[in-house]
Amino acid sequence: MPIDYTQPLETLARGSRHAGFTVTDQIPLREISGYAYVMRHDATGARLLWLACADDDRSFSIAFKTPPADSTGTFHILEHSVLCGSDRFPVKEPFVNLLKTSMQTFLNALTFSDKTMYPVASTNVADLENLMDVYLDAVLHPAIYRRRRIFEQEGWHLELVGEDGRPAAPADADARLALNGVVLNEMKGALSDPDAVVENGLDAALFPESPYRFESGGDPREIPTLTYEAFLDNHARHYDLANSYTVLYGDLDIERELAFIGERFDGACRRGAGAPNPLPLQPPVVAAPRTVEMATAPENAQVALAYVVGTAADRERVLAADVLVDALAGSNEAPLKRAVLDAGLGDDLEAVLVTGELQPRVVLALKGARPHVAEKFRELVEATCARLAREGIGRERLEASLAQAEFNLREGDTGDCPDGVVHSIRVMASWLYDDARPVDYLRYEDAIAHLKEGVAEGAFERLLDEVVCRSAHSAQVELVPCEGGADDEEAAELARRRESLSDAELARIAEEVSALREEQEAPDSPEALATLPQLSLADIGPARERPACPIVEAPAPCIAHELDTRGIDYVYHYFDLDGIGFEELPYAAVLADVLGKLDTAEHTAAEFDTLSERRLGDLAYFVEAYDDHADPTRFSAHFVVAASALSENVGWLAKLPAETWSETDYAGSLDRIRDILQQRRVAMEQTFTNAGHAVALSRLDSYFSPSAAFVEKVGGVDYYLFLKRLLANFDELGGYLADRLLDVARRVFSRGNLTVSFVGPAADRARFWEAAGSLGLSDAPRGHYLEVPAPKPANEAFVTPSNVAFVALGAPRRASDAGGWGTWQVAARALSFDYLWNEVRVKGGAYGVGFRRTQAGLREFWSYRDPSVDATLERYARAADWLAAWQPSEAELEGYVISVVAAIDAPLKPRQLARRQDADLFCHRPDGWRIEMRDQVLHATPDAVRALAPSLADVAESGAVCVFGSREKIEASKADLCVHDLMEAVPSAGPFGDDAHEDGCRCGHGDGCCDGDCCHDHDGGER
Repeated sequence: MPIDYTQPLETLARGSRHAGFTVTDQIPLREISGYAYVMRHDATGARLLWLACADDDRSFSIAFKTPPADSTGTFHILEHSVLCGSDRFPVKEPFVNLLKTSMQTFLNALTFSDKTMYPVASTNVADLENLMDVYLDAVLHPAIYRRRRIFEQEGWHLELVGEDGRPAAPADADARLALNGVVLNEMKGALSDPDAVVENGLDAALFPESPYRFESGGDPREIPTLTYEAFLDNHARHYDLANSYTVLYGDLDIERELAFIGERFDGACRRGAGAPNPLPLQPPVVAAPRTVEMATAPENAQVALAYVVGTAADRERVLAADVLVDALAGSNEAPLKRAVLDAGLGDDLEAVLVTGELQPRVVLALKGARPHVAEKFRELVEATCARLAREGIGRERLEASLAQAEFNLREGDTGDCPDGVVHSIRVMASWLYDDARPVDYLRYEDAIAHLKEGVAEGAFERLLDEVVCRSAHSAQVELVPCEGGADDEEAAELARRRESLSDAELARIAEEVSALREEQEAPDSPEALATLPQLSLADIGPARERPACPIVEAPAPCIAHELDTRGIDYVYHYFDLDGIGFEELPYAAVLADVLGKLDTAEHTAAEFDTLSERRLGDLAYFVEAYDDHADPTRFSAHFVVAASALSENVGWLAKLPAETWSETDYAGSLDRIRDILQQRRVAMEQTFTNAGHAVALSRLDSYFSPSAAFVEKVGGVDYYLFLKRLLANFDELGGYLADRLLDVARRVFSRGNLTVSFVGPAADRARFWEAAGSLGLSDAPRGHYLEVPAPKPANEAFVTPSNVAFVALGAPRRASDAGGWGTWQVAARALSFDYLWNEVRVKGGAYGVGFRRTQAGLREFWSYRDPSVDATLERYARAADWLAAWQPSEAELEGYVISVVAAIDAPLKPRQLARRQDADLFCHRPDGWRIEMRDQVLHATPDAVRALAPSLADVAESGAVCVFGSREKIEASKADLCVHDLMEAVPSAGPFGDDAHEDGCRCGHGDGCCDGDCCHDHDGGER
């Protein structure tokens, strides 16, 4: 019989003892329909918390308080390194083995500014215990004490390389010294982001006497100063059970799990190495303004202000600050953000509340800052805040922001991350700093109710006055773009060091690297692999049943998803884009960017923003494409308007979206449109730097796939270049743009184009259609204009302000391709987590790497934060040979099969399930398609996987390359790449037409010039 977790369990009464743990508290948690049980391990003092609820996506996490004492990244390197083998599991990469063989729904490790966490999740109890077993041995008994090479691999080491980045011999006159290491390269990529540099500057200013002044991930300039001995000392002092926090979540046999954990806690090493680093409270300080220089594009200039809100113990105050930030700057029409945009000091104002630390803070960042505006920005912010504190923020605005906060907390939509993992992280926002506060950041209902009462009493104005106007703890940092940078300094320093080394010292470096490579290449013994716990195929249950989603009778075709959404309704309006010409697609993308943010016939932009926040949970617009299941050269394209609301507000789901698509005033909103598009440009530039692998894969797809060419047209590189050209000539082209948007909107938002998907109970769906009426749709006739030019392969590289590269290689589907989709998924798993992981990540130093074979048949490799280009391409080229020779053990193959099936069967939230089913409909996938693919996976054999090798053999020779990243990495490459600098200014245009040719070369010429016969303007969009 199911347990009622909303009632306290008598067996876990305060003071009761269980497998060496004593229960110290029981706390009801309405927010998760359950209880929190707080415990201590008697022998070690380890803290444990069980969040008991009915969720079968169960999770475990163990965390350690790890405030850094410098910026060498020791705790980040430890996070990686402890997962490279342990006493009971002496394999080189147990973390990867688990990825390959587990039914996990989450498996990772996370370094924060003051803690390190190791969370896992699974719907299978035996699998969860396997994950717990490996993770507990990893953190308590890691192999780092007997395998120094782990530190060199994951942290840093010296190498000798040639100009192209390949290994070189000491006798080679061109051999130069280089630094390599997974964390080193990860942080070079991370600190290529101006936001990260500004954040570090603010932390250093705000917390001059606190560990928060250090970069916990590691500064690439300081990482090479970390010694192996200091690395081990930090583990010994911090990975102690007295310094640990364990969180269990979900529907568990708690006696069994406590016994399981207690046995491992009892066997933990007592190293007695000394106390962990302290985490003191920083006394208030008003820091002097700071300027930091960074080698980045001029558009990345920033000014940021930070104001400390209080401490983590002030839960309601922190929640109030979150609401306040949204009310002041959560949209372009919020009063503080509007004041900054109207002042023309920069392209965007980004406001965030930084939580999960001892002293939460509000950060206000001016993006795309104009030169010499730092003081003007601070004066404007503080004067505007003073006026709002004095005159009032506006009751409607505050109530809308409160409603939005309450909706988000109630919905609890954590995307692909299981609820238990998110809750484990939130727990640490208070528990890490006060043993008496384990669940402060899971609770919100009482605080929200109290904050609602405070709106009329001026509580938010008082908070604004205290936090900003009379702040005793604040900082200001200006980021100024410059030439050169850390990479240049590092290269010069290494060159000097190279000159000072004797031949014997150079030979010693080469010997050390050789020894590292030998260890990396040595296979794990069968005996070591046999120690790892693994599920069998018998542990896989039947496929999850998915409820039907019929198309029901309504004023428009309506897909009905009658799912348990816990009082929240979702609606997706899919408008067919077949009536929009290919060259017009960027205007559909602009339409998606601006709708919901402009004046309408009924409301000003500010009024609409407040109304939508008050009545809706979300309102979003995007463009996407769906490949035809039977013929991937065909696809359907849609403009999607997505909205959500509490059940009592279902009528607004019909009214508010319709108001935007039928009554928006484009001609009267040109200044706002310019602001929005500038912000979109800035966001895309951040994506190029931080997620270059995703952008490179999207661009690569467009060389072969019509639907991907469409996607590039509405959101990829070409759309970015379209935006830059439009913004550079906006004064001249604004009126033309408004006319085009009005015309495109009239043709897109037509009654004959619409299919609606409604997620929620039938009664709510009926009320939605009752309120919908005509939905304000036009009667424009349907036409067929969307013809995508034939894609053309290219070899391209895009220079971005980054210190690393993202390298993609791919080829189109071949008529002779062997194997079904399910078999390819097993092959992709093996390639990604065996061959590529060892070659590109472990040996090459890239932070991430993988292979995928898409449903359209594209075969693609990618790397993430990669220190090289050519060496990675060479490793891709050898993948076919590796696959042809693949000889997995029975257990290894079974593990891959289990992990792929687990991904297919992963639990989905109602919204996610509905979107998947909508995609199946638009792709014309037959009933039972996923079951068929799942069966293919379950019946995959080594012979069937090896038979795919010939389909990989031609990728390197006949495929295409797309690289994003550092100019230095790209120019060092000998690949024949057409190079583009995405940060260069676009030329001024004359009359703005759709036949412009500046949108991106497709010629594949290495000299960077376009022959004029390229397939241009393939801008992308949101999937």
